[in-house]
Amino acid sequence: MGGEAGSAAAVGSEGRVKSLGLVFEDERKGCYSSGETVAGHVLLEAAEPVALRALRLEAHGRATAAWGPSPGAAAPAAASEVEYLNVRLSLREPPAGEGILLLQPGKHEFPFSFQLPSEPLVTSFSGKYGSIQYCVRAVLERPKVPDQSVKRELQVISHIDVNTPALLTPVLKTQEKMVGCWFFTSGPVSLSAKIERKGYCNGEAIPIYAEIENCSSRLIVPKAAIFQTQTYLASGKTKTVRHMVANVRGNHIASGGTDTWHGKTLKIPPVTPSILDCCIIRVDYSLAVYIHIPGAKKLMLELPLVIGTIPYNGFGSRNSSTASRFSMDMSWLTLTLPEQPEAPPNYADVVSEEEFSRHVPPYPQPPDCEGEACCPMFACVQQFRFQPPPLYSEVDPHPADVEETQPVSFIL
Repeated sequence: MGGEAGSAAAVGSEGRVKSLGLVFEDERKGCYSSGETVAGHVLLEAAEPVALRALRLEAHGRATAAWGPSPGAAAPAAASEVEYLNVRLSLREPPAGEGILLLQPGKHEFPFSFQLPSEPLVTSFSGKYGSIQYCVRAVLERPKVPDQSVKRELQVISHIDVNTPALLTPVLKTQEKMVGCWFFTSGPVSLSAKIERKGYCNGEAIPIYAEIENCSSRLIVPKAAIFQTQTYLASGKTKTVRHMVANVRGNHIASGGTDTWHGKTLKIPPVTPSILDCCIIRVDYSLAVYIHIPGAKKLMLELPLVIGTIPYNGFGSRNSSTASRFSMDMSWLTLTLPEQPEAPPNYADVVSEEEFSRHVPPYPQPPDCEGEACCPMFACVQQFRFQPPPLYSEVDPHPADVEETQPVSFIL
């Protein structure tokens, strides 16, 4: 939908119509959705009295997929069409019993308004083998001369909320590839990749978590890219077009080396949202994490991706998102936990040697053993580094100077 009103030059031998235009009520509105109202005016300027049969408004929306036969092939051309919008309004017509209406010279405005269907409409799209287009057209019917019309494109969007549970689920894949052929293998290359959720919007940066291990003898390079796949269906035949819309590259990994991506980001450029509800045109996205291996086929993991229109709010379906994270491979916890855990407490600080000897009976060694375990059938149990915790007692062995007025309980 352009920012300026559409217009058409005068048609007819006498040139009585100077201009015919169509403007929307809100020219700044970028797109419309199901159930919304489309309103505006048809503008007509006449230099002289103009005779007309009718002035009508039409709104159409359809998806079309078509392509011709391949060069030298006997297969016929393929074509399919699905209609989503068909509106017809009369803006001006002659009085009953009269076939002609006369407009006086000057500028005339004819308001119009109609509501889009409440059922979901498919997002506007234009591709190599098809399109999904909506338009509003004003038609001026005049006697003795061809009809005069002006058309405006209407951008429609089908909203996708990335806060739904299905789109908040993390995606994880792992794959390994043996480099070489037959008996001359040089070792495997393994790749694990994960994204925190399946749904993102334009302009968002996708954090990528990946682990790459190179056990081959070759120098490898990890990469990541967002791919758009367009699928067209017409007359039982299918055409597919695949584009790379964004990519990022990692560091070289030498033989025997490893690399870890702790949230390496890849920003989504302005692209058409995912189209998943049209029966003849489909637009899918995927995040591919792959490894370029010299002299061998690349190792690739494709993670499904949905480009939505309603951004992530950080609160929707929080519980399901958290649960799904814990159902994933627990090795990903190493990305967030500290490398060295905190040391356990030394219970010798709270239990004296005297108390310990009262509660733990001594175990004398056999008389013929001097400090070593002499029987091979028993396991040698080393002495514990830390003493056991004190026995539970409701009496404080070290009472404080100030007596507590509120009861205190401990949960074991």
